Amino acid sequence: MASNKPQEAKLSDSKEVQLKAYEKQVKDNISSMIENFTEIIKQAKIADGTQVKQTTEGEQVHYEVSVRAANVVRAGESLMKLVSDLKQFLILNDFSSISASTVTSRVKYKNSAEENDKKLLALRDEIASELFLLEDEFFNSAVK
Repeated sequence: MASNKPQEAKLSDSKEVQLKAYEKQVKDNISSMIENFTEIIKQAKIADGTQVKQTTEGEQVHYEVSVRAANVVRAGESLMKLVSDLKQFLILNDFSSISASTVTSRVKYKNSAEENDKKLLALRDEIASELFLLEDEFFNSAVK
């Protein structure tokens, strides 16, 4: 039993490290989304200047907004993948829930088995009683 505790502690530490990595990813992705969205909003300004300058600046702004929008989408997709990873992590590492479910199922099936055994014993006793009556009737009948 003592040998299991260090391994459980290592497993728990490993889980904590992975959860902290997930937390860092979430913070990084959210800050990336905020930063890129802020920069997109900053580009929505009215510029004064000549037609050529406006056209050139418009193309530059369009390109920058496109890149920043792609960065926002990438961060969003990364967050969605992270949610999927967290779900998988929870499913695979929720040993207490799995253990509780197993214990509950085992108790349920044990109770069901006991109930079925009682029914089978009652059925056996009833069949034995009926068989005894049939044998008694057969051996005591006039036809032999």
